[in-house]
Amino acid sequence: MNAPNEQVAKMKIRPAVEADLAAFFAYLDDHLRDNGANGTPLFQPLSRDQPRMPAGLRLAFIKGLHLAVGQPGWRRLWLALGPTGNIAGHIDLRARPESAAAHRAMLGMGVQRLYRRRGLGVQLVGTAVDWARQEAGIDWIDLEVLADNRPAVALYLRAEFRMIARIEDMVRVDGASYDLCYMTLPLG
Repeated sequence: MNAPNEQVAKMKIRPAVEADLAAFFAYLDDHLRDNGANGTPLFQPLSRDQPRMPAGLRLAFIKGLHLAVGQPGWRRLWLALGPTGNIAGHIDLRARPESAAAHRAMLGMGVQRLYRRRGLGVQLVGTAVDWARQEAGIDWIDLEVLADNRPAVALYLRAEFRMIARIEDMVRVDGASYDLCYMTLPLG
């Protein structure tokens, strides 16, 4: 059963704290079960047989939340909470890996299956963009999205991200080739 738009509009989106991480990691593991399954587009370049978040990514979240924006590896995470306090979606901004690109942030997000296509993604993107516009030193938000994930590409285009590149055959997952889109949003 899908959540009505009215319920999504009333959801609380708040910054995550360390105490949220265990529930967040469980949510991400559940989220990954949908990766390319049952008509859902592949949204992570991970094999469908990998239903858990990689350990290195867990560690990046744990360490990154404690770092100041501008430091290598910093990360900020927001959670959308459903009516019972369940995690309905998330969005994160993080440092780019290139030290000369400290003025740019990378975006990642996901929405739990019951809340997709109800407007929650728009709210999550708005939350992260609003925060970044207030944060000194962040001038751009970048993201990478698999081109076959048309709902995500459409969401980012509606949020005024620009497609700056589409690289053919960038990743191969489970024997299939996927194009990767690079998108960006200037904050100034």
